[in-house]
Amino acid sequence: MSTRQLHLGAMIHGVGHGWGEWRHPDALADASTNFAFYKQEAQTAEAAFFDFAFIADSLHIHAKSSPHYLNRFEPLTILSALAAVTEHIGLVATITVSYTEPFQVARQLSSLDHISGGRAGWNVVTSWLSGTADNFGKAEHPPHAQRYRIAREHVQVVKGLWDSWEDDAFVRNKASGEFFSPDKLHTLNHQGEFFKVKGPLNIARSRQGQPLIFQAGVSEDGRNFAAQNADAIFASPETFEEAHAYYKDLKARAQGFGRDPQQLFLLPGIRPIVGRDAADAEARYQQAVALVSIEDAIVALGRPFNDYDFSPHDLDAPFPDLGELGSNSHKGTSDAIKRLAQEESLTLRQVALRFSQPNRDFTGTAEQVADAIQHWFENGAADGFIIRSLLPDGLARFTELVVPVLQERGLWRKEYSGQTLRDNFGLAVPVNRHTQHRVS
Repeated sequence: MSTRQLHLGAMIHGVGHGWGEWRHPDALADASTNFAFYKQEAQTAEAAFFDFAFIADSLHIHAKSSPHYLNRFEPLTILSALAAVTEHIGLVATITVSYTEPFQVARQLSSLDHISGGRAGWNVVTSWLSGTADNFGKAEHPPHAQRYRIAREHVQVVKGLWDSWEDDAFVRNKASGEFFSPDKLHTLNHQGEFFKVKGPLNIARSRQGQPLIFQAGVSEDGRNFAAQNADAIFASPETFEEAHAYYKDLKARAQGFGRDPQQLFLLPGIRPIVGRDAADAEARYQQAVALVSIEDAIVALGRPFNDYDFSPHDLDAPFPDLGELGSNSHKGTSDAIKRLAQEESLTLRQVALRFSQPNRDFTGTAEQVADAIQHWFENGAADGFIIRSLLPDGLARFTELVVPVLQERGLWRKEYSGQTLRDNFGLAVPVNRHTQHRVS
């Protein structure tokens, strides 16, 4: 049995990440608002002892947005419902810092943490689509660098509010009438650049102390924020070499911030396609590729560029010079796309298809997919993976065929060792800052 254990999360994404996945003959066309679908996916992942289920989110759509983005559940709502039909799997919600108040977020996540028995996690995002501002009455979308300043202060305030009550503050002594110990209740009194929050929070700490923090930093600001604040980091590398470089960089940054790099988990997102034999795997890969039209791929490519419309450009001409476009939206991803297109002299068509089609590194038989996972895990490219299903039975296939191989190799657990999301990651409950100050 390996002393270092793999970590797996399941991204539950309704009708899929792209524009055509809902058209698969076996797909539920209403999956994005179908509770039975989410329940089945979460329970499938839990039966395979996954660390967590993850719900992505955004707050702006337009007529060309993907089907899942057009009509889907709000993360905290669906995860609260899933908490009632699961027992061990973590429940991670995407919540933006640019369009929420820290008190609201601290309260909602703490509520989910209590409802689930300590299984909540927060995927911190800053929101890159400028149209989001129009939905919240804002004059303009905050610039990229400012969004990360907002994020740092927002997370700092939320964590401070989560420590409003020391763990043993609620006495509930019926005989004496003492409901709580007043000296174990703490007012935050935060006044910063973006937020003014008095506190305290009106809900106690949960059994895991504080929900885990997830992030997906790609840009320079994003990487520094993730390395300093996150417990786990999502990434979308195209190759092993890219993943290895990202892994090494983030671990070094974490150490530079005075953190133990082993307490930060890097989890690339992968879209495995698993066949019962080589022919089956290839047939399933071609099924997935057929669901992506070039027209949809072009729309998807525009998303990290603030939904830029690439359709007027010649598909077979060199990738267009976009200048600074993307620098105030999904900067890390848009910069990576522009850099790749230039380095490899790709056409617009080639770039669009490159970023819309599944990576063949994780296509094959169960043993071949397990080989790729093991290679990345054991050679400094990943601490685990987010499984993003492309085909309707993708998660079920992965848990049925690949998980047993990983278990045989000693890379994957055969049972849960605890009850909370922190237990799943082997992380200790953080000491309440006020308790720590009291004992020191």
